[in-house]
Amino acid sequence: MRFLVGTADGPQTVFAVQGDRATDLSAAMPEIGHDLSAISADPSLWSKAETIPFDGAVAVRDITPALPIQNPPTIICLGLNYTDHIKEGGYDIPDYPALFMRGRNSIMAAGAPLVRPSCSEKLDYEAELMLIIGKGGRHIPEAEALNHVFGYTVFNDGSVRDYQRKTHQWTPGKNFDNTGAIGPFVVTPDEVPEGASGLKIESRVGDEILQSSNTGNMIWPAATAISIISEYTTLMPGDHIALGTPPGVGHAKKPNPRWLKPGEVIDIEIEGIGICSNPIVDEVDLAGKTAAE
Repeated sequence: MRFLVGTADGPQTVFAVQGDRATDLSAAMPEIGHDLSAISADPSLWSKAETIPFDGAVAVRDITPALPIQNPPTIICLGLNYTDHIKEGGYDIPDYPALFMRGRNSIMAAGAPLVRPSCSEKLDYEAELMLIIGKGGRHIPEAEALNHVFGYTVFNDGSVRDYQRKTHQWTPGKNFDNTGAIGPFVVTPDEVPEGASGLKIESRVGDEILQSSNTGNMIWPAATAISIISEYTTLMPGDHIALGTPPGVGHAKKPNPRWLKPGEVIDIEIEGIGICSNPIVDEVDLAGKTAAE
């Protein structure tokens, strides 16, 4: 199935999507609720949702996306998961993934403004595959790990590079408010190749292609990442895991870095999943607009 959480002339709801049309699942199944929290944790809801007749009553273009899960339990991200990206950043090839966490304030929905902070102009983009955990667990064997995936979505790990490099830990540069865009679609594993491997992944501003690679190039694919992470923590339904970015990020562009600028729109596309598109705004301009309103 293909899900889209959002609003269309009413309260936030869960939609089932086929092509450019959508059906309101929350209206047909109130037990689903208003995001994917319940259905990701309960396979019986997913099975029931598959039986709901598709009426296509809503045009996808009329839906304003929201976060797939409003408050994810945990957001875990892999850095340095594509060899060529590791080399362009000047790092050694690691034998264990670089892991960091994002807080709730740092993420936002596809379509929402991605905010360049007032304290830095070094806002970078990172196209990433993101998975959402369905069945939780600890010490998950790699051979069983994909059975724990509810779905896959698109993530833009917007990074403020000078703050990322202020310390050996990446937390500041990866956690500015409204810099991590998620969505808009979540597709279940049956919609994509095993582990969502072998899919084209790309970032663009207009006709300018910034990154272009394939999810098959990951060092630690989805199953391996889940297994490694579950060695140290119990994964819960609704947890988000971002699987790293391919080469072509802005800070590594030669001869000059390529930072995102207010007025641009950044598109992150993963084949078979969708496009996460967000306008870039300056924090100062956004604050002024909010005050005026």
